Amino acid sequence: MTTDTDNITERPSADPDDRAPSRRRLLRIGAGVVGGGALLGAAAGGGMLAGWVPGGVTLKKALGMTGTDGRIPDVAPGPVRVEKVRSAARGREVTMVTMLPPGAAASTNLPVCVLLHGRGNDAQGMVTLGVPQFLAAAVRGGVPPFAVVAVDGGDATYWHRQAGGDDPQAMLREELPGWLHARQLPTPRAVTGISMGGSGALQYAVGRTQAGRNLDAVALLSPAVFRTWGDARTTGGYADETDWQAHEPTLRLDQLQTGTLGVWCGQEDPFCPAARQVARQARARVGRFPDGEHTDGFWRRVMPDAMSLLGHALATA
Repeated sequence: MTTDTDNITERPSADPDDRAPSRRRLLRIGAGVVGGGALLGAAAGGGMLAGWVPGGVTLKKALGMTGTDGRIPDVAPGPVRVEKVRSAARGREVTMVTMLPPGAAASTNLPVCVLLHGRGNDAQGMVTLGVPQFLAAAVRGGVPPFAVVAVDGGDATYWHRQAGGDDPQAMLREELPGWLHARQLPTPRAVTGISMGGSGALQYAVGRTQAGRNLDAVALLSPAVFRTWGDARTTGGYADETDWQAHEPTLRLDQLQTGTLGVWCGQEDPFCPAARQVARQARARVGRFPDGEHTDGFWRRVMPDAMSLLGHALATA
C-alpha cells in the first residue's frame, strides 16, 4: 500500500463546536481572563485563531478553545463478554473483554481488533469509555462489522516486559490468539491503543512485522511515546535508559509495516509533537491534530474516526 504524507492533516476539527469562538465570546471571556487589554484588541482585530493563542494551553482552556468533549453514542451496544483468563506471560489472571457489534453471534468469525488501554486503566475501562456503543454506532452507520477485544496490560507497564518478568507483549503475541480461537474468533488483524496503549500498539505492530505477519490497520489515540530518554524518564515506565531504548517504538518506526495507520492527538496534549513525528515518519494514512487535550473527552471525540478507519481497512485488506 502506498501512503502520502500530504494526507496528514494538521487543522482544527470540522466539528462546528471546535471552531474559533465568535468575536462576541472572545470579548466576553477575554475581559474576565486578562482584564480586556491586549486580548480584546486581538479579538477585535480578528487576530485570534483556534490553532494559536498567546498565552498557550492555559489561556486556550479558559477560552474554551481546546475542543468539545465527545459523547458516548445513544445507541444500544452489541454483545459484551467480560471474563478472566490466566496469562502465563504476565504471571496472573487478566480480564479480557470481547465487544461485538449488534446482531453478531458470540461464535462469529468477524475480523478482530485488539484494543490496548492507557496508564491507570484496564480492559473494563474501555467499556466505561463507551467502546461498545462507538462500535455499534459505526456499524449502524455503514462501517463493515468487526470485533474489538481488550485485555489488561498493567497499570504503568507501557506494554513491555518488566524486570520481574511481567510481559504484556508476550501475552498479546503468544496467548491472545489461542484465547480468541477457543471462542471462534481469529487472530487479531488490527490494533488500536490509547495513550500508554498507543505505545503498546506500535510495539505490537512492529513485532508482527518482524514475525512476517503485518497488521491490516493500526489506530493510535494520543500515543504516549517519547522522542528522548529525558522525556521518558519521569514516567516510571522504564527501569533506565537501556530499558527505554530496548522498547521505545519511535526508535523502530523504520521497521513498521502496516496496511493503514491513523494517528489522532490534540494540539494541547504534551504528546502531540511525538505523535506528529510518528505520523510523518511512519507515513500515516490519517494524521489529525485538532485542538484537544489528553482526556477521555478527546478520545470519545475522535473514536468514530478511528472506528471507521479500522472497519474499512479490515474489510478491504
